[in-house]
Amino acid sequence: MALTGLFLCFFLIIHLLGNLQLMLPQEKAQLQYNIYSDFLSGNILIKIVSYVLYASILLHSIDAIYLSIKAKKATGTSYVKDKRDRASKWYARQMMFLGTIVLAFLVIHFKDFWFPYKFGALEADINGHKDLYTLVINSFQELWYVILYAIAILALGFHLLHGFFSAYRSLGLYHPTYDKIIKSIGVVFAAVMTFGYLIIPFYIYLNV
Repeated sequence: MALTGLFLCFFLIIHLLGNLQLMLPQEKAQLQYNIYSDFLSGNILIKIVSYVLYASILLHSIDAIYLSIKAKKATGTSYVKDKRDRASKWYARQMMFLGTIVLAFLVIHFKDFWFPYKFGALEADINGHKDLYTLVINSFQELWYVILYAIAILALGFHLLHGFFSAYRSLGLYHPTYDKIIKSIGVVFAAVMTFGYLIIPFYIYLNV
């Protein structure tokens, strides 16, 4: 759970850096984003990393379900009746729910962007690259899609808020001296990822 989670955190950084190109001036953004997308789809090293990504998402989800069932069996019905709110944050107790929202959105995200790009017949830009940029822009010009995206990203942000520090401890790296530092890094990471991913669809909806 910790290893796949941390790998997914790394992917979030790379994916965000690529998506920030969508906020460039329109003509430049279209060409640059499509070149970037073409590079990702044609590079053998990136393809290998993408397979690791798919496996990580699958293993992370399966492991989460397994641990959730195991915890429920171990604690019984008292789990929902105790006063754990005194010892933990609400998002730490709702990791499965938050993760389910993110996973559901990933399925939608893959269906709307990854599948059409890989197997669809997208028009080409002036450089002959598949025009993924226009597909993304058209999606984010729909308010309902922006709201759906925002809900998923907020769920992701809270998931990261607990998950980052939890992964650090799960790997056996906990030390009282560095506890607050790691927590602070986790909070900053979750905030940056949330803000970074949220600003893109709203910028596109309001400006493009």
